[in-house]
Amino acid sequence: QVQLVESGGGLVQAGGSLKLSCVANWRTFSRSGMGWFRQVPGKEREFVAAVTWGGASTKVADSVKGRFTISRDNAKNTLSLQMNSLKPEDTAVYFCAAKEGRYWVVEENAELYDYWGQGTQVTVSS
Repeated sequence: QVQLVESGGGLVQAGGSLKLSCVANWRTFSRSGMGWFRQVPGKEREFVAAVTWGGASTKVADSVKGRFTISRDNAKNTLSLQMNSLKPEDTAVYFCAAKEGRYWVVEENAELYDYWGQGTQVTVSS
């Protein structure tokens, strides 16, 4: 059984910052690419950022490029998403996801991820 646990969500004013974290068991985390996705009611799950299993390659969505940074700490089995200059349109439930396999490219397709966290709410007000 694999469980991903997100934390760090909350309410923040536009222009503020939040840092999300996701912790997984070591076996899954050490051999998996990791990603962040977000979802708003009535819309499909949207890619935010992803990092390969070794951390050598990262990718962020155009909508958050320059504002969000993804990173991973394999020693602590922790995935992070630093979110700066937050906008009201960033409001969503943010999900941590794991894709098993030591691939060398990032995965943007949510359907190809194997495990998901419960989500953490991020609300940005003006």
